[in-house]
Amino acid sequence: MRRMLAGLGLATVFWAPGAGAELVIQFGTTSQPGSVQVASAEEYVKRVNARLSGIARMELYHSSQLGSDKDMLQKVKLGTLDISQPSTITSTITPEFGLFDMPYLVKDRAHMRCIAKELIWPVLAPKLEEKGYKLLGVWENGVRQVTNNKRPIFTPKDLEGLKIRIPQGVWRAKMFEAYGAAPVPMGFAELFVALQTGVVDGQENPYVNIESGKFQEVQKYLSETNHVYTPSFPMTSVRKFKSYPEAVQKALLEEAVPVQEWTYTLAEDEDGASRDRLVKAGMQFNKADREAFVAASKPVYELFEKEVPGGKALIEKALALAKGC
Repeated sequence: MRRMLAGLGLATVFWAPGAGAELVIQFGTTSQPGSVQVASAEEYVKRVNARLSGIARMELYHSSQLGSDKDMLQKVKLGTLDISQPSTITSTITPEFGLFDMPYLVKDRAHMRCIAKELIWPVLAPKLEEKGYKLLGVWENGVRQVTNNKRPIFTPKDLEGLKIRIPQGVWRAKMFEAYGAAPVPMGFAELFVALQTGVVDGQENPYVNIESGKFQEVQKYLSETNHVYTPSFPMTSVRKFKSYPEAVQKALLEEAVPVQEWTYTLAEDEDGASRDRLVKAGMQFNKADREAFVAASKPVYELFEKEVPGGKALIEKALALAKGC
């Protein structure tokens, strides 16, 4: 499993047979080798290249080599980058995607499968297309936990006054403000140094991202809050997608589907193993009071319902899907 997550060099480039093919498809992600996002991107690239041998090849660039999420989304829209893999920042394109910043909304991965099937593809994906983006798949970033250098986090009160790095996205900021923290939006590539130098006190990420970012080297406390499940959304531009040959279009869409299940299996295996390695590396671990966090999250839901058109209906539909689809 660890070998599946390992990255090679500065860029992971998969060359299909027939490397003289004219069409080159560049895929950029801010995540680092060892993360579920990079592993899922690698699996996708492998599958696409095997299918399009002699027609096209896809190249993967990880670790923000092609810029921040914001930079890459702009490049995708301009057509200077083929595919990016945003997560939280997707809500800055289409506000309805802020749904996935609602704390404790997604019960588990079975619930997320239903949300993808019944809500993302029929309702939210068309809203992205209105903004010029073509959704290719619904993968995983992960279930997020809090680390910091000040104290264990048992309840939201323990977050009061702490500077917590968050990814760019309005609703993650509102969440941590509701908990009493001082959220600091920042690119993932900048985070290690910010933690090391005390620019921020802590951060929140899935276990595998904490480990792949080596935050155990600069953070003392690891608190299992499970405060939000974040999908990732590989996407291209509508214009770029339509410019591809039909065989390429079909491959990009169809090969993204099995990667969702592949990613879930990988993430389920890695969650506990990654947490155990972080603790073994010296981080002090505790489980947070879920009920206290759920209670403190109510104002975030109220704001979403008020500020996002159709927000209340989106939340109700998503919650109802916890029973199955």
